[in-house]
Amino acid sequence: MKKIIHIILLESAIELVPRELWSHPAVIKNARKRGKKPGETLLDTSLHYHAMKKLKDREKRGRPDIIHVSLLEALESPLNKEGFLRIYVHTYNGDIIFIKPETRIPRNYNRFIGLMEQLLIAGKTPPDSTDPLLYVKTMRLEDLFEEISINGLILLREKGDRRKPIDIVREAINKNYALGIGGFPHGDFSNEILRISKAEYSIYRKPLTAWTTLSRMISATETLYGIL
Repeated sequence: MKKIIHIILLESAIELVPRELWSHPAVIKNARKRGKKPGETLLDTSLHYHAMKKLKDREKRGRPDIIHVSLLEALESPLNKEGFLRIYVHTYNGDIIFIKPETRIPRNYNRFIGLMEQLLIAGKTPPDSTDPLLYVKTMRLEDLFEEISINGLILLREKGDRRKPIDIVREAINKNYALGIGGFPHGDFSNEILRISKAEYSIYRKPLTAWTTLSRMISATETLYGIL
């Protein structure tokens, strides 16, 4: 029997501008241009580079484009269309974004930014829906595992043991593990993430983008399930 595979984008570089940056000129300029308050806009290193210079873990933050491309890749995949994929976004701040498989993520980046800002402010989208397509919960990863009934986490990590994508997917399915992919541009997983992982695997000898790793995991599952 084919099982749903769960993929989590971990410590993802998507968040509202943190309070300590609200007064920075670059943040104020962008917010005014869009007719919003600084705390209602997404942190974006392409806009807020100078403001972020002294921000903790700045190399891992302010890249919502990573999540945009990754979600487009995942939700438009045959694996998702056949009902065998669930994808979650775990943010740098520790929130979990739940995404219904039928969600259509805007292809236009600016529209995506607006959607994510609405989501992080209201906690769900559409904000007045009783059955939202996306919603946010502040919870530990261990609580997420319990909620979605999985036994643990396999990390896709540059420093992990080399494995073929299809072998990683097969292990995840057989052991009922989720696959964890870093949703950040640089650096490594936090010690907390490393502590709770069951295994760490690499699929290539050089660093890969989140969406490239994600696409290989999805493609491997589609091959294993005979979808393609």
